[in-house]
Amino acid sequence: MEKEAQRSVSLRTNRRGERSNQTPHSKSICNKDSKVFTMWSTIGLVPKPPPQHRCPIPIADDPKKVVIPKGRTPDKVVKNLLFVMEDEISSNVSQSTPLFGGHKSWKQREESFRLKPTMKVHCGFIKGGGAEMSAADVKYVTKCRFVVASGIFDGYDIPHQPSNLSPRSKKLFCFLMVVDEISLKFIKENVTVTEDKDGGQWVGIWRLIPLKHPPYDEPRRNGKVPKILTHRLFPEAQYSIWIDGKMELMVDPLLILERYLWRGKHTFAIAQHKHHRSIYEEADANKRRKRYARPLLDLHMKIYHYEGMEPWSPKKKTVSDVPEGAIIIREHTVMSNLFSCLWFNEVDLFTPRDQLSFGYVVYRLKGLFEFFMFPNCEYNSLFVLHPHIREHSSRIEWVTSWDQLKGNAKISNKGKDWDQASAGKGNLVESRGGLGLWTPYPGNLDAVVLPSVVRTSKAG
Repeated sequence: MEKEAQRSVSLRTNRRGERSNQTPHSKSICNKDSKVFTMWSTIGLVPKPPPQHRCPIPIADDPKKVVIPKGRTPDKVVKNLLFVMEDEISSNVSQSTPLFGGHKSWKQREESFRLKPTMKVHCGFIKGGGAEMSAADVKYVTKCRFVVASGIFDGYDIPHQPSNLSPRSKKLFCFLMVVDEISLKFIKENVTVTEDKDGGQWVGIWRLIPLKHPPYDEPRRNGKVPKILTHRLFPEAQYSIWIDGKMELMVDPLLILERYLWRGKHTFAIAQHKHHRSIYEEADANKRRKRYARPLLDLHMKIYHYEGMEPWSPKKKTVSDVPEGAIIIREHTVMSNLFSCLWFNEVDLFTPRDQLSFGYVVYRLKGLFEFFMFPNCEYNSLFVLHPHIREHSSRIEWVTSWDQLKGNAKISNKGKDWDQASAGKGNLVESRGGLGLWTPYPGNLDAVVLPSVVRTSKAG
C-alpha cells in the first residue's frame, strides 16, 4: 500500500526535478531523540520544521480490487433539491437580460441557508444566461456516472493527460475538459484535436466540452461554473473529481474515490490550504498578490464579518475555513449538491475568489454539511502542476482604491498605466457578476472593523 503511494510521489519529484524538502538539522544540535534537542526545542531555540510539501497517500494497492459502493448515500436533512430556472427581475432593476446566476435578493439568499426537507435555490444556469453545451455534448455526458472534470478558460492552458490510469478507470470514467471558445481555438492551434463520428472533440483521453456564451465578464469567474457546479453540467454523474486545468493527475481516480470518499464514508472531500486557516488571512493574501480589487475584497469580508463569520480558531469544529480548491472530490448527494449551489451563489454575488466563500457557507449551514478536509501534503502528491501558458491577469485585479474602480484615477501594474476614464464608463465593474457588492446591503457596514491579520508565510 505504501509503496504505491510512494511511487506516485517519487514520479512527481523526478519529473519536476525538485530538491527534497527535508532540511537536516545542524549536527551540533544532536538528533531529535536527544535530551539536548528536546530541551532546546522546548525553550524555542530550535525552529519548528516546515510542513511537508508532499507525503505518501494511503491509497489502496490495486484499482481492480476497489469495491464500488452500491446505491447512493442516503440524505438525512435535505431530501429534495429544486433549482430556480427563470430569472426574476424586479421593477427597480434596469438590466433586462437574464443573468446566469439570477437576480437574487438578499432575502432569497438568507432563506437559502435555512434547511428544509425540500429546497428550491438559485444554482446558475438561468434560462438565457449563457454557458450552453452543444446537443452532441449534452447527449454524451448523460452516460457519465463517474467523472473527472477540468476546465480551461481564456486560453491560459492546454490539456494535460492523466498518468497512472488503470484499464478499469479508463472504461469507468468520463474525462471532461470544459472550455470556452477562446480556449478551444487556442488548444486547436497548439495540440492535436480529433473529432469522432458524432462530432465530439478530443485531446487524448479528454473530451472537450465547449461552452457557448460565457456568462461572466471575468475569465476567473467563468471557470467557477464547471468547478463548483459540476452536478449541473453533468447531471447524471454520481461521483466527480475536479482538477484545475493546469494540473496533471498522477493517481488513479478509483483510488482517489476509495481513499477520500468511500473509506471514511464521506460525500465531499477537499484539501486544507497550506498556509491559511482564516478567510481573513486568505483575503489579505489576495490583496497583496493582486488577485482581485482590494476595496471589493474588503467589502466582501466586511459583509461576512457583519454576518457573524469569526476568524478560524482551534475552538472551531473544522480543521480550517480555507480549502485548497484545485481538487474537489464529490458524491453528488442532495446535500453535497446544495452546498455546491450555495457556494457558487456566493461566488456569483461577491468576488470570484472561491476560497473565501467556502468556509462561510460551512458556517451558515451550522455543521449540517459534513466533509473531509484532508492534509495539504496529500493534495500535493496527487498531481504535477504545470505553469500557465501565459500570464493570467486582468485589470480588475490591479485596483487598489474606489477611485480607480469608478474611473477617477489611473491604475498601474508592472510599469503599465491604464486610464479607465479613457476606456469607457464602467469598464472595470463587472456587469454580470459580483452584483452583491454593488447592490445596497440590508445592514450598516460602516462600523465593521475587519479582524487584524498576521502574515503567516512568505508565500501567502
